[in-house]
Amino acid sequence: MYIIDFLSGSVAGACGVAVGYPLDTVKVRIQTQRQFTGLYHCVVETLSNEGLHGFFKGMLLPMTTVSLTSSVVFGTYRNCLQCMKQARGADCVPNTKLEVFLAGLAGGIAQTSVMSPGDVVKVRLQCQTESKRRGAKVLKYHGPVHCLLSIVRDEGFRGLYRGALPLMLRDGPSYATYFLTYTTIYEWLSGGSMKKLDWKGVMLAGGIAGMAGWTVGTPMDVIKARLQMDGVRETKRYKGFLHCVAETVRVEGAGVFFKSLGINCLRAFPVNMVVFLTYEALTHFLRTGPEHVDPPPIVE
Repeated sequence: MYIIDFLSGSVAGACGVAVGYPLDTVKVRIQTQRQFTGLYHCVVETLSNEGLHGFFKGMLLPMTTVSLTSSVVFGTYRNCLQCMKQARGADCVPNTKLEVFLAGLAGGIAQTSVMSPGDVVKVRLQCQTESKRRGAKVLKYHGPVHCLLSIVRDEGFRGLYRGALPLMLRDGPSYATYFLTYTTIYEWLSGGSMKKLDWKGVMLAGGIAGMAGWTVGTPMDVIKARLQMDGVRETKRYKGFLHCVAETVRVEGAGVFFKSLGINCLRAFPVNMVVFLTYEALTHFLRTGPEHVDPPPIVE
C-alpha cells in the first residue's frame, strides 16, 4: 500500500482549502441564495455586511476534513492503480487511461463518507450571512462545533449526510475526469516520456485538471448545496434528490446548473495548481527513489 500518497494528499488538500475558500463561500451563496445576482454583487455585499471574515466562515472544520478527504482521494487513487496492475499481472506495464479514469472514480466515491459531515457544516456556516459586528440578528450557529452539534440535535446523524447522493454523483465523475486530465496533460507536456516536469508544468496540468473536474461536477454541486440548505432558512421545499432536480429545472431552468461554473473554474485553477504542486513536491521529498515521483504513466 502507498501510505505516502495518503500523507501527501492530506497536506495538499489543506493547502488547496486555504487558497480557494473565499471563492468557495461566494459560490455557495450564489447557488443557494437568490438575493445575489452574480459574483461581483455577492463579493461586494459580503465585504460590506460582514467584512473579510465573511469569506472565511466555517473554514476550520473543512480545513481538517478536506485534509482527510484529500488523503482518501489520492491514497485510494494510487492504490487502485496498483491493484489494477496486479490484477492483470502487469506490474511493470504502464496504467491505461481507462484504469486512471476508474481509479479516479473510486477515489471520488470513497471520500464521500468522510467528507459529507464537514461539507454540510461548511455550507451552513457559509450561508449564514448575518454579521456578529452588527448585532442585528442572533446567529443560529456560533462556529463549526456548535453547528455540527446543532445539526445532530435537530436533524439526527442523518442530517450530516444531507446531499450525500449528489455529492457522490459529483465527486465520482469529477475526480475521474480530474485525474485523467492531469495525467494526460502531464504526458503531453513531457513529450510522452512521463519524465519529471518542472513546477510550472505540474501547476499548469493541475490547474487545467481542476477546471475539467469542476466542469463535470458543477450541476450536482448545485443540487448538493440546495439539499444541504433546504429547510434551514425557510420552509422545506424539496422531498428528495429527484424532486430537487425537477423543481430546480421547473422554476429556474436547466441553465441554473451551470450558474456557478465560472466561479468554480476561477477557483479551481489556482487551488489545484497548489494541490498538485504540494502533492508532487511532498511525494518527491518522502519517497526514497526518484522512480516513484512521477504520476503513473499511461498508454493508448
